[in-house]
Amino acid sequence: MTIWLWIGFLLFVLFMLALDLGVFHRKIHVIKIREAMMWSAFWIVLALLFNALLYAMYENHWLGIGTEVGHRLNGRVAALQFFTGYVIEKSLSLDNIFVIALIFAYFKVPAIYQHRVLFWGILGALVLRGIMIAAGAALIQRFSWMIYVFGVFLILTAVKMLIARHDNLEPDKNPIVKLVRRLYPVSSEFDGQNFFTMKNGRRAATPLFIALVVVESSDVLFAVDSIPAIFAVTLDPFIIFTSNVFAILGLRSLYFALAAMMEKFRYLKMSLVFILAYVGVKMLISHKFPIPAWVSLAIIGGILAVGVLASIRGNRLDTARLASPLDESHA
Repeated sequence: MTIWLWIGFLLFVLFMLALDLGVFHRKIHVIKIREAMMWSAFWIVLALLFNALLYAMYENHWLGIGTEVGHRLNGRVAALQFFTGYVIEKSLSLDNIFVIALIFAYFKVPAIYQHRVLFWGILGALVLRGIMIAAGAALIQRFSWMIYVFGVFLILTAVKMLIARHDNLEPDKNPIVKLVRRLYPVSSEFDGQNFFTMKNGRRAATPLFIALVVVESSDVLFAVDSIPAIFAVTLDPFIIFTSNVFAILGLRSLYFALAAMMEKFRYLKMSLVFILAYVGVKMLISHKFPIPAWVSLAIIGGILAVGVLASIRGNRLDTARLASPLDESHA
């Protein structure tokens, strides 16, 4: 009977997306930081309200949810797992924001059209992540040792994130972009907010569509990194999917709020590295030394706080250094 909860949640998400694009953002305009901050706050509050609803759902076992064999949960544990998963996915999406900003800069996407690309990019991400979560849950249920594979993978991902650079992004070398260019004519000019246009009497893709393709493909790579992380928090598919969805729904507004300021949080990437490494280790020791969700939440919150505070302090030191340069005569 839990199928009705899934259907209800999916209908709610589709309603919110339709409301977003068809009502609140029907008129094309550049998203300012103040508007983006307000929308970010809206999505966060909505996630917290859903978390309260989730508590009631699992505490009272609506339509049998939380009573599945191997996944028996009460309201307090379910709500804590959702919030921890939401924080993890929201944190890991910060690196995605920086990459999206580079993609838009590479293709010179006008700010007024970026919202449209992100809307359809997020819609595609919801579908792809749903498929990947279902596949991951099925693998762990069928092969319990897959939890160790995910753990090792996350530790390797942390190492990769530590040494990887995003400033050398080359979207034209993306195999999916190459395939699109081979199968379909591509225009070199934008045609408003259209993904397709007419070129020499033939239908052609615009640079806006190519940017969308790159955003979608980059999200797949990020999903491969982030989705295994939430399996360290819970194995309940409904909690995994809903926490992912709420993190993604707020990604668009978070991008417009933080994209211009990401460079100021220089040590945040290091925090993400430690979060992935911690989650990977947690999965490797989960059978012998299970770590409660509230402990994980405290550790992850602490790691993020250290990254933010270190970034703020670093920026202040740089400002002070520029404000009081060394006397050249004593250099």
